[in-house]
Amino acid sequence: MSEAADVIFASLKQASQSGAPLYLQLRRSIEDAVNRGLIGPGDALPSERDIASMADISRVTVRKAVQDLVKGGVLVQRHGSGTFVAPRMERVEQSLSRLTSFTEDMARRGKVVRSTWLDRGLYAPSPEEMMVLGLAASEMVARVARLRIANDTPLAIERASLSASALPDPSVVSSSLYAALEETGNRPVRAVQRISAVNLNEADARLLDAPTGSASLRIERISYLASGKVIEFTRSVYRGDAYDFVAELRLGVTSDDNGVRQ
Repeated sequence: MSEAADVIFASLKQASQSGAPLYLQLRRSIEDAVNRGLIGPGDALPSERDIASMADISRVTVRKAVQDLVKGGVLVQRHGSGTFVAPRMERVEQSLSRLTSFTEDMARRGKVVRSTWLDRGLYAPSPEEMMVLGLAASEMVARVARLRIANDTPLAIERASLSASALPDPSVVSSSLYAALEETGNRPVRAVQRISAVNLNEADARLLDAPTGSASLRIERISYLASGKVIEFTRSVYRGDAYDFVAELRLGVTSDDNGVRQ
C-alpha cells in the first residue's frame, strides 16, 4: 500500500491547484487509484490519522472523503478492522423484453441461486394491494418476500403479493414463484414494470450487504394473465452496483399523408 499511497497523495497535491474542496480531491484520488488497479479489492487503507498526516489535511476531511466512498460502494468499513477496498461486483445484465423469474434468469447464467425467506403467509390486504390486485376487503392476500442470492452474493429483495385464491398456500413456493403459479395455471404472460433509482435504507442495506444510502433500483411489477386479470404485484430492490437492465428499442414505422409506410 505504501507505493499506492505515494501515488494517491502525489496526485492529491497536484489536484490542490484546482480549487475543489479537499475532501473531494482526496475522494477522487482514492477512487482513481482503485480504478487504475493501484489498490485492489480487499486492500486496507491507512488509518484516518495516517492519511491525514501523509496528505497534510485534517482528519475531518479524510473522514468525509472516506464516508462518501463507502456510500458509493468503493470502500467498505469493518468495525474494529479498518477501511478496505470493496470487492468488485460481477454485474448481471437482464433484458426488459422477456418476462422471466429471478431463478430462471440466474440459471441461464449458470449461477447457483438460493433464497432467504423474509415472509411467507396470508394476510389482510393493504389498501394498495386491494387496488392493484382488485381485492375486496374481506379477501386475503398471499405475500412472498425473500432475499435473492446468486453465487453467495445478495442481489435483490423481492416482495410479491398475490390474491390468496391464486396462491392459497404460500409455503408451496420453493425456488421459483412462477413455477408454483404455472402448476395451477396462473403463470403470468405479460407485465408492466416501473423502475426508479432509490438509496438503500438501513434495513434493506443490511440484507443486501451494502452501505446504507448506496444506489439501488426499485422495480414495481404488475403481472397479468392472458385474460387480462392482474395476478401478481411485486416490489423489488436490486443492488445498483450489480444489475444492468437492458431494453432493445426499435424505430417506429411512420406513414406519409397518403398512408404509405416509410
